[in-house]
Amino acid sequence: MKQLKTLFALLFLLTAPSIVSAQQFKVGHINVQQLLSEMPEMKAAQAELKKLETTFTADLQSSFQEFQQKAKLYESEASGKTQEENEKRAIELQNIERNLGEARQTASQELQKKQAELYQPILKKANDVVIKVARAQGLLYVLDVSPGGGVILADGKDLYNDVKRELGF
Repeated sequence: MKQLKTLFALLFLLTAPSIVSAQQFKVGHINVQQLLSEMPEMKAAQAELKKLETTFTADLQSSFQEFQQKAKLYESEASGKTQEENEKRAIELQNIERNLGEARQTASQELQKKQAELYQPILKKANDVVIKVARAQGLLYVLDVSPGGGVILADGKDLYNDVKRELGF
C-alpha cells in the first residue's frame, strides 16, 4: 500500500509541470460571422448598402430600357434611312451599350467601395472588443470558429525565431 502511495505521488510530481503549463495555455473561441451579423451597426450598414444597390439597379434598368426603345425605333425606321444614317445609328447604339457596361462596372465598384467604408470600422470595433474581453479573461489565444476563420489573438510565445535558429538560418 505504501508503494502504491509513493507511485501516485511520483506520478503527480512528474505530471504537475505539464498540468500547470496546460492551465497557462488558455484558449477561447468565437464565431465572428455570427457576432457581426447580430451587431446593430452591421444591420444598419447592410440596409444602407441595399438602398444604394437598389438605386444603382433602378438607374441601370432605366438606362437599359431607354437603350432598348432607341434600338427598336432605329430598327423600325431603318428601311426609310440611308445606309450611312443606319451605320451612324448602329455606332451610336454600340456606344450606348458600351456606356451601359461601364456604368454597371462603376456601380459595382462604388458598391464595393462603400461596403469597405462601412464595414471597416465595424470589423475593427468587434475585433477590439474580442481582444479586450479575451485579455480580461486571461486568454492567450482566441480562435475564430466561423467557416474560414483563423486566430484573432495570439499572445502566447511565438516560436518563429527559435525554429529559424534551429533550422540554421
